[in-house]
Amino acid sequence: MEGLASVHDLQALSALLSPNHEDEEEDFQQVKPMSRMGPGHIGSPAAPLEKKNKEGRTAYVKKNSKNIWDEDEVTEGAHFDDLTDPRPQPEYEIVLKQSVGTEDLFLGLSRKDPSSMCCDSMLVRVKLPDTKASDLVLDVRETFLDLRTPKYKLGLHLPHPVHKQEGNARFIVEREELEITLPMNRPMDCINLT
Repeated sequence: MEGLASVHDLQALSALLSPNHEDEEEDFQQVKPMSRMGPGHIGSPAAPLEKKNKEGRTAYVKKNSKNIWDEDEVTEGAHFDDLTDPRPQPEYEIVLKQSVGTEDLFLGLSRKDPSSMCCDSMLVRVKLPDTKASDLVLDVRETFLDLRTPKYKLGLHLPHPVHKQEGNARFIVEREELEITLPMNRPMDCINLT
């Protein structure tokens, strides 16, 4: 009797390990939505998942299947990258600046230190030889700076977010250099209280 039971158990195990493909599709459709949840569904309620499944969408299907990625997944400034544009990128440097007063220098009252965490503005210097100020086209976003001239183009991803409406720029003719000062968009913490 034990031999028959073990043969039966082996046959049942074999049926479980190699199911028919037709039965697999039927079994998948009969599975409850909770058992189809994956790691991406952690923290989301089960009711919206059931609603999505009834509509024919799941978390893994994009809105338009012809799109490779959503607009949310593209980094800011990627639409300015023009690979067919032969204009060279000008030389530039980024300098982080702090507003330091006498109370910071002599008394150390504001808890500022020389680190970049305490900086409150960013200075971008761009060398533009043989360029006039009237030829410049400048567009500043929160994390991207786009500068175009007839001879040069610069698409620069900024190291820190900035206040795009509060910056200023000046063109220094003697040095043929553009200086763009952008206040940084810092979260309020114990260091950045202003």
